[in-house]
Formats: sequence, structure tokens, C-alpha cells
Amino acid sequence: MELIKAVEKFIIWLKINRNASIKTIEQYEFHIYKFLSYLNPEIESKINHRLVFIDSPTEPKLIKERNDQKKILYGLIDWKLKDIDIDIVNNFRFQLSQKDLDIKTVNAYMISLRTFFKYIKKQWEDALDPVMIDLIKQQERKVEFLNKDEIERLFSETDPGTVQWVRDISIMECIYSTWLRISELVALNIRDINLDKQEFAVRWKWWKVRVVYLTDESKSKIQKYLDRRNDSFSPLFIRHNFDMNNIKDLNDKTVRLSRFFITNMIKDYALKAKILKDVSAHTLRHSFATTLLENWADIRAIQELLWHKNITTTQVYTHVTNPKLKEIHKKFHH
Repeated sequence: MELIKAVEKFIIWLKINRNASIKTIEQYEFHIYKFLSYLNPEIESKINHRLVFIDSPTEPKLIKERNDQKKILYGLIDWKLKDIDIDIVNNFRFQLSQKDLDIKTVNAYMISLRTFFKYIKKQWEDALDPVMIDLIKQQERKVEFLNKDEIERLFSETDPGTVQWVRDISIMECIYSTWLRISELVALNIRDINLDKQEFAVRWKWWKVRVVYLTDESKSKIQKYLDRRNDSFSPLFIRHNFDMNNIKDLNDKTVRLSRFFITNMIKDYALKAKILKDVSAHTLRHSFATTLLENWADIRAIQELLWHKNITTTQVYTHVTNPKLKEIHKKFHH
């Protein structure tokens, strides 16, 4: 089978059979495209950005761009699946390592290729055995989290008189108490959230939906923010650096906050609170999970709340329980 056709079938399989999320498919597609570029260096010079495999019925320009890029790839790549051996993959890995990428990132490329060849093997095609693609051994994952004092400093009132501060503190409280990812948070609209029931639904992996619960504190802060709003925009959180006299020139898309803005906003507040750690939205997720474990919440319940597919992902938080276990052991076993 031709390599490029196998790649397209793989992407379709991810979407339909594996029910992978859009972000997951984009990552696989990006990694494999880089591998294709390694096999055919002229691709980068003729296509100056990544190939888009995901069709969008609402964006005809995207579909046309995808088809145009496909034609270029079909003309450039004449590799067969059986031509790819482990030496080629290992040389690709070596090239990645020469670009100062960390081990985790290089392994992510290898995982994408390994998953691709696993799929190919299931199709009874003559191709590289995915078992031969090893991963580089890396240090055990460490979770960065904030302790109680750092949390209090981060959420301390710095400028409560402005709508921006009320918005920012409600964003951080929402992430901290619900474990929302930034991508989920920026997509929220006011109609999505039910403050009376203190819950809302988040679309997860195409058509899957999960329910997220708000704490009393997060509900209160979001309500205070919405009470300060005097606009008719749909997004739950918006930017406020616009002139109300020109509001007719704005729309939901132009006022919706970006992932980049929220990431930098959280880092700025951490610096103001004199927190030396590299704080991000994920740090807030880690912090609340750690808080629950310290208070002896069941790890299976935390797994469900975080929507981790595997319990091993959730178990990275158990490092904080070790001191607690030691205290109990000393108390009851003299």
C-alpha cells in the first residue's frame, strides 16, 4: 500500500473507530506529517504549513486547502509501507533529538508512529512491526502543584474594583474547582452553565458529554462576574478592552478569550503573588486533585472527576499522600 494513502485511512480510523478527540487527531496528524517531511525534505519547501486532514463542513476554504495539499503530497511521496524499516524510524528519532526537543516530545512522535503501524498490522499489511519502535526512558512524571498558602496568595484580592479582576479570579476559581482544561473553559458560553444547579456540561471527544460540578465559591465568583456584565455576548468569559461605543463592530468570536491569554493571565497573577513555581492552568488542576487526596478522597472518584481513562494517570497525584501515610503508620504502630 502507498504510504500516503495508509496515513489517510489511519486518520479516518482514529476519528470513526477509535473516537479520538479533535486535539488527539491533530497531534497524530502533525507527528506523521513531520515524518513524511523527513522522508521527503522537499515537502517543507512546497507546503509551508502542516497538512490538514480534518474536514470542516463549515469552512470550505479549509477543505480546498486540504485537497490542494493532498495533490502536492501525492506527487511528492512515492514511498510504500514495506519500504519503512526500523532504521528509518530510528534515524528520524535521532533527527528530532538534534532539535533540542525534550524526551517527552520525542517519545510522543514515536507513540504516534507506533499507533500508526499497529493500525497497519491490523489491516494485514506488510509493514514495520510496531513492537520494534521503542521509547526513550525518561524520568517519572512530576506533578507541580500549589500548597494551601500559595493558593490563598494567588486568589488574594489585588484589584477587586475592576471587572477584569472579577473575571480573572472567577476563571481561576472555575479551573481550580472543576478541573476544566483551558480549551474547555474558553469554549464555554453563558447558556452552557446552570448556576442554580451548580453544574454544566462539557462536550468531550466529538459527541461525548460530561457533567462538571461547581463549588459554592466558584458559583459565587462567576455570578459576581456576570452581574458586572452589561453586554449580550454569548461567551462566559470575554475580553473587556473594547470601546462600548463601537460594540456593534464586535461579535462572539472577537471578544472570546484565547488559551494564550488565560495561560499568561494565570502566570501574571502567580508572579504578583510571589509564587516561584511555573504556574499554569494545569497547575490549578493538579492543586485541587492534590487537595482532595490530602483529605483522603477516593482515587477512583478523582479519576472519574478528572475523566482520566486510566487509573495510572491519576496515580501521579498519590506522591502527596506518602507523608500522610507515614504519619498514620507512626501513630498506630509504635
